[in-house]
Amino acid sequence: MSALCRLVHRGLSCRLFPGQLDVCRVAPPVRSASSSSPVNLTYDVFDGKGESTPLVFLHGLFGSKSNFHSIAKSLVQRTGRKVLTVDARNHGNSPHSSALTYEAMSGDLKHLLAQLHIEKCILIGHSMGGKTAMTTALTQPGLVERLVVVDISPAQTTARTNFRYYIQAMQDMKISSDIPRSTARRMAEDQLRSLVKEHSVRQFLLTNLVEQNGHYAWRVNLEAISAHLDDIMSFPNFNTVFEGPTLFLGGASSAYISSEDYPEIQRLFPSADIQYIPDASHWIHADKPLDFISSIISFLQS
Repeated sequence: MSALCRLVHRGLSCRLFPGQLDVCRVAPPVRSASSSSPVNLTYDVFDGKGESTPLVFLHGLFGSKSNFHSIAKSLVQRTGRKVLTVDARNHGNSPHSSALTYEAMSGDLKHLLAQLHIEKCILIGHSMGGKTAMTTALTQPGLVERLVVVDISPAQTTARTNFRYYIQAMQDMKISSDIPRSTARRMAEDQLRSLVKEHSVRQFLLTNLVEQNGHYAWRVNLEAISAHLDDIMSFPNFNTVFEGPTLFLGGASSAYISSEDYPEIQRLFPSADIQYIPDASHWIHADKPLDFISSIISFLQS
């Protein structure tokens, strides 16, 4: 194979760099989709040389596939496995849709895995992505060899979040046109500050600020997120179980996985192990990346 080749397969355009990141985009980009059909998710592939089951990372609300790039590179080096990081619908470079439920996001993931001929994966999801991962494991257990749920549980999370304030601040933001990106980011952060108190959260939200023909806008679909925030904060009811090995990995400084959630975790995931990483907040992989990676590797080897 040449150093650079192009593959076009089922509407997906991928650039392959042997031993490096495979950059894959839907081509041409579609910015909207019907509410019932799956969307073609954008994703990046870090191509390991081993034949073991690939790892698939799903980000949280307002996140993107790039949140796990450094983690993915490390895991490829440490395990030899192929690693995918995926943009959820209405996030990153994936298409926008008026629907934003866990059933829909799980359907998108199943659609992507089928396109890529991945018959089984190790699914690792953070927050919203963790709920999508749980939904996938509970509805299509044959697709999931192992499951890692990062700082979220199959429970209502509304009381623990400030996402409604974040959405309001982002919707209220006004940025001048035709100004340097650095200036636009400063203007945006100044406007977010009144409702988003934490500097780290403001910086996280600002990763979604993009420039389009001289105008600045949010790449996330704020309208759909706002309309479906109750769905995102809740979790579907299931009477099925996922019997496969499962790790719930919480931040010790986070309230997203509490002892009140343990009975429901054990009901749905009878093989679950629950662990906490010290001095980590909700964004464990950003706060303690080495501990996070070590926990994943230990789980894979267990």
